[in-house]
Amino acid sequence: MSNTPAYGHELQHDPAVLHAAVADAAPRSFWLDDSSRPESRSRLTGTITADLAVVGGGYAGLWTALIAKERHPDWEVVLVEARTVGWAASGRNGGFVEASLTHGPENGELHFAKEMAILDRLAEENFNALSDTIHRYNIDAEFELEPTLTVATEPHQVADMKDTGEDILEGDSLAAYGRSPLFRAGRLDYHGNAFVHPAKLAWGLAETAETLGVKIFEHTRARKFRKAGDLTVVRTRRGQVRARRVALATNGFPSLLKRLRLFTVPIYDYVLMTEPLSEAQLDAIGWTGRHGITDSGREFHYYRKTADNRILFGGYDAVYHRGRKIRDSQDQRPETFERLADHFFSTFPQLEGIRFSHKWGGMIDMSTQLVAFHGATRNRRIAYSAGYTGLGVAATRFGAETMLDFLEEADTERTRLRMSRRLPIPVPPEPIAYPLIQMMRRAVAKSDANGGKDGLLLKLAGLFGVGFDS
Repeated sequence: MSNTPAYGHELQHDPAVLHAAVADAAPRSFWLDDSSRPESRSRLTGTITADLAVVGGGYAGLWTALIAKERHPDWEVVLVEARTVGWAASGRNGGFVEASLTHGPENGELHFAKEMAILDRLAEENFNALSDTIHRYNIDAEFELEPTLTVATEPHQVADMKDTGEDILEGDSLAAYGRSPLFRAGRLDYHGNAFVHPAKLAWGLAETAETLGVKIFEHTRARKFRKAGDLTVVRTRRGQVRARRVALATNGFPSLLKRLRLFTVPIYDYVLMTEPLSEAQLDAIGWTGRHGITDSGREFHYYRKTADNRILFGGYDAVYHRGRKIRDSQDQRPETFERLADHFFSTFPQLEGIRFSHKWGGMIDMSTQLVAFHGATRNRRIAYSAGYTGLGVAATRFGAETMLDFLEEADTERTRLRMSRRLPIPVPPEPIAYPLIQMMRRAVAKSDANGGKDGLLLKLAGLFGVGFDS
């Protein structure tokens, strides 16, 4: 194998070939482009009273509403969503379900070293509870308990992998899980790993919540709130919810609590989905199992199979669009799609010439600790959870339980955690944010190209508990 870096920003294939591969791809999420997508729900008009108002119809909000009704069947629970359930990150992610609440052990040790034993136990309990909920309510989320293969594509990554003391796959043992000229070594992670159809999970959670009595209103953007005696009034364009408690599950979208708005930043991630592959094509790349794959770079890729044997291939580019804006137009980025196609064909040259059926992007609510934070206002009328940084499929359930603990004025292990007591370091406002994030992106790329050795900027950021990954 060559010592040339496996992946880079410069294209290795004919741009015409890459353009042709993505040209006819549908510019929308494969997961949301599904015939089983439910009919749109009505918007809220007039005034409604609730014991709990949930703002946001992604995973965090849906889990909050569902669990609230399980804990308190007599509560009136109302959820308002600005567009439709699961339309944002919850319907666009890769469908990797990871038990970790800390973005891996290394990041956990950096921020929560004294609590790792508790966090690992809570993570496992949360993962098991997610699986139990899916099976108990017969949610058709295409849930698969399968491992993830983490591959090393650079020499220093092989060394780092071997230093863990875990069983490492090389040669024929690695080729049994995937044949690529870029794979040097690999590690299978079985514990706390699963896969779902992301949109079907969101739709299933919503349907289940409704069967328990939750009222869900779509096309109902929460604009602001105000106190009204013992209640909080959540105002929408055509109505309002008068609630005893409010759970804010808007993640990377601007929080109704303005003081929280600098603690997340919208980072865009992009994804390609191939056309369905034949058994012969999958045999050619040695990927006959149902496991997912991710590589070990700071700018990393993730890839997995769908039920009909397409390959989802995403990651690497982590793009911040100047101004902290979240716009539909930013869901498409041709240069990133062609770069992903280039990396895909470098990974699996056996598949060069195939076409991609879908191309899309979406916003990730990144926090500087790369992990979600949770909390509540002083009177515990309003709780919040945000900053999942691409690790929200399972962790949002934990965030939901933590918000409910706060709103119930309960003292629990969840509310005592550091991530529930302290906010991460904020990301500065513009005009500082854009050049700072671009500097961090360049530093991460340089680290990957320099054998994984962090430069001064990343080392300094680490001392202050600030992280950045693709």
